[in-house]
Amino acid sequence: MSTAEHLAAIDLLRAREFPVVHGRSERGSQGPGYHIAELLTSDPFWDDDGTRWEATEDQYEAERDGLAVLLADRWGPPQTFSLQSLFERVVDTDFGDLADGGADEEIPEPWAQLSASVPDLHLWRVEGRWIALGVSQWDKEQPFQLLAVVTETDPP
Repeated sequence: MSTAEHLAAIDLLRAREFPVVHGRSERGSQGPGYHIAELLTSDPFWDDDGTRWEATEDQYEAERDGLAVLLADRWGPPQTFSLQSLFERVVDTDFGDLADGGADEEIPEPWAQLSASVPDLHLWRVEGRWIALGVSQWDKEQPFQLLAVVTETDPP
């Protein structure tokens, strides 16, 4: 996809109603209050010595940053929002903290899903919705993805 296609996908997600149930869409995943579009997906890294992985990580971060510059022209500079502590809270919730008998915090979507694979997001608040860009990777062998997110759910 080209940059123009990325911008068109974000505009489409911003205009689209949110579904009532979680599921897949033609571009990614969606659910009540959110859309996640997979704008770019790399090849996996099963037989990589790390060289291709590092180059791809740099490429995807540059794609995110370039798209963020264009969106900043529309909406101003983004906030940078780290998901690291949120990921730790999700893990504590899923597996429980042995010291306190388990956590009872529920992390709303799409934030729980994003925190599992996206370290940080570029984030804007526009017309009552959050728009975010991030680079996802589930594991060293898995592909990178450039994600665009539109949600009405505030970050936790």
